[in-house]
Amino acid sequence: MKEKLIDLFEYTHHFNAEMIKVISENRKLIDDKTISLINHTLNAQQIWNARILGESTFEVWQINPLESLQEIDHKNFLKSIDIISNLDLDKRIEYQNSRGTKFENSIFEMLFHAVNHSTYHRGQINSLLKQNGLAPILTDYIFYKR
Repeated sequence: MKEKLIDLFEYTHHFNAEMIKVISENRKLIDDKTISLINHTLNAQQIWNARILGESTFEVWQINPLESLQEIDHKNFLKSIDIISNLDLDKRIEYQNSRGTKFENSIFEMLFHAVNHSTYHRGQINSLLKQNGLAPILTDYIFYKR
């Protein structure tokens, strides 16, 4: 189970990096919604990692400097892998969402949500890239595994 979850985070990290690269290289063609979504995607993974570890979190929609996105993505990846490698994925964590509502989920559920969430938003970003005249990136998991 842990190996499969690590694989999903490697996939996520790979295509987050590809998205950041395309956005950075084409900044003049990128709209504010795309910038907001790539930041939100990275912020959310940081937030889930931090909830699991009891650390301080980013804001859900904070905008980070474009130059820092690769570093944020890499730190998120390393922290997620560390969590998977060193914690019991069945352990339940109580946390509060951004509105202050309390929830409890297993570490596995939280991490799987982070992967799924980033996939969803990369799809939205691809749609925006296309609308702005840029070729979307083939980010399906199967393309990563080929």
